[in-house]
Amino acid sequence: MAKITTIIDIGSNSMRMVVFQKTSRFGFHLINESKSKVKISEGCYENNGNLQEIPMQRAFNALESFLKIAKNLKSRKILCVATSALRDAPNKKEFITKVSKELKLNIKIIDGTKEAYYGGVAARNLIDCDDFTTVDIGGGSTEFAFVSDGNIVDTVSLNIGTVRIKELYLNKGKLDEARVYIENQLKNINKTLPTIVGLGGTARAISKIILLKKNYPLDTIHGFSYLTKDYLALMEKIIDASTDSELKKLGVRKDRYDTIGVGTFIFKTILNYFCVSKVITSGAGVREGVYLTDILRGTNDKFPANFNISVRSLIDRFVDDETQSAYLGNNAKKIFDSLAPLHNLDIKYRSILVLASKLQLLGVSLSFYKNETHTFNYILNGLNYGFTHEDKTLIAIVAKFSKKSLPKYEDIEKYKDLLPSIETVRWLNFMMTLNISLNSEYNKSNYKYELKDNNLKISSSSSCYLVQRALSKIKTPMNIKMELIEI
Repeated sequence: MAKITTIIDIGSNSMRMVVFQKTSRFGFHLINESKSKVKISEGCYENNGNLQEIPMQRAFNALESFLKIAKNLKSRKILCVATSALRDAPNKKEFITKVSKELKLNIKIIDGTKEAYYGGVAARNLIDCDDFTTVDIGGGSTEFAFVSDGNIVDTVSLNIGTVRIKELYLNKGKLDEARVYIENQLKNINKTLPTIVGLGGTARAISKIILLKKNYPLDTIHGFSYLTKDYLALMEKIIDASTDSELKKLGVRKDRYDTIGVGTFIFKTILNYFCVSKVITSGAGVREGVYLTDILRGTNDKFPANFNISVRSLIDRFVDDETQSAYLGNNAKKIFDSLAPLHNLDIKYRSILVLASKLQLLGVSLSFYKNETHTFNYILNGLNYGFTHEDKTLIAIVAKFSKKSLPKYEDIEKYKDLLPSIETVRWLNFMMTLNISLNSEYNKSNYKYELKDNNLKISSSSSCYLVQRALSKIKTPMNIKMELIEI
């Protein structure tokens, strides 16, 4: 497997490229993302599906630039896929031959079910949810992947797309006919869709508007979720907006003015038709799916159990001593379990404490001074795949407040809507601080814990003068008394 791999996705509306760099067997991170709104399918649906000369030239020029970027980034592998725009075009061979001959790039046209599968692979590996349906609205088609218990059980591709619907119906003022056409297409799916994962530009654009309206504390789209009923009225306003100024007031970005109305119309029709109750937004899609199926060929296109790509990538890049990271994680489990009779926290918080402990050393890679703050930022901005926003925010907070005093209300007020009670946060921060203090000498001591009433006896086989000093300064909940004993 090449260390640096480029994935290019030629869609009906936009052409996108991502470049990934491997950090370990399954670890990787994004080093470049490029997009060009070439609209290769512009005018084709009014011309028997044939690609037009000007859009084809735009796409060719964009590909040429993409390949320059890939070369300059020393990418050793380039995978290029094309979706409905090319697969539906009678004259697609003209474009493919030109690209192959002049740019030395092979374009692989994928059918709708394969496109849906790639989206499903991305979502099931990178979203924290086991049961959902992906919805990926493109320019010419919309793909669905049905995921149950973490497995892709079915895929469907329908001829519903922003360019297709706009050219055939909306540009001619046939809104009702467009809705009937979409609903007739949706009859091909005989399933309930309580939770969908929205892939593609339309779903992400809608979520960005919602984040702005909510004054959301995180500037992160991937993993953001909302209840459908709360935002159907907002979607209707987007659909009804007739001028760019109206779209701007609603929070729509300029590069989305031409497609957001029709895209939202399709999305809302799907939500209403299937009575969808919850939407989760994915920042990953077909491109990530193509890459994942390439690196996960021997594991059924799925990461191994208990593996998280974000954790692995952060540790690969920013932790110099993985043995210390592993030790802190293992000791966190012991501390959580030993204090369970006092904190009475749900077992799910043990994994939060473990991950915060394993990632605590991230910030040192930037600077020892204020390293807890650096760690907080690394986690909040890098721990995206496979986590809810609530979980990654809590992990970041637990890692940040790991020195002596417990966090106050004002310390976490900005993120309060994503966090559990202040008591839970304080308990986790106390255990995190205890864990770090016990490793003050970096000797990875094998501690034993014994809790009796409110007294925690900690036994060690070695003398730990600095650890003793560190423990004496820790603020504890419930007036816990701690005693370090050398045995």
